[in-house]
Amino acid sequence: MVEERECKSTIRSDIQTDYSAYYARTRDRPPRATLLRALDAFAAEGRSPLLIADLGCGTGRDGLEMLRRGHRVVAVDREEAALNAFLGRVPQSWRSRLHLVCADLRSWIPPPADLVNASFVLFTLEREEAALLLARVRRALSPGGRFAGHLLGPGDSWVREGRCFGVERGELAAWFSGMELEWLEEERCRAVTPRGRFKWWHLWHIVARKVHEGESGR
Repeated sequence: MVEERECKSTIRSDIQTDYSAYYARTRDRPPRATLLRALDAFAAEGRSPLLIADLGCGTGRDGLEMLRRGHRVVAVDREEAALNAFLGRVPQSWRSRLHLVCADLRSWIPPPADLVNASFVLFTLEREEAALLLARVRRALSPGGRFAGHLLGPGDSWVREGRCFGVERGELAAWFSGMELEWLEEERCRAVTPRGRFKWWHLWHIVARKVHEGESGR
């Protein structure tokens, strides 16, 4: 049921880990607020059903909500075991709207889409790789299409330790050139990760809309 592609790690070697425990701990958590904001914005515009690309989909934390709302989903992850676990959670009547892809996000090209969701994914890549992926996302989005996802800020402990890249607030407009930042929320907190470790988070929660011709992004 999973499209056959070469599955390579998209995660930097210094933050690689066993994802089975992560998936087990996050399996039943609710969908991310960024995704819900984007889906609600489309619903308010009367746009449905959507074609959504879910990057780093895992076992379906966000993807199940997309399917529940009647949308078509291209779900991408580097872990075939996660994709199979996701499929196992999907009711048979929804499966015709789900396409699973095992692929490396560093080179994967998103299909034309209304929404691209990337929850806690971009900062697992190198900075240049993430920027190139976002450029491909912008090209894939239809006018009025949206991106929902996250980046880390400079105060995050993983950024300070050199394990991930961080983005200053003033850089976000360049990262989302040609798009309007519809929702931007900064979060700073000390919290336990799904793997049971304390860390300082500095997060940007982002929903960005691709502007129509003649519009200007903010």
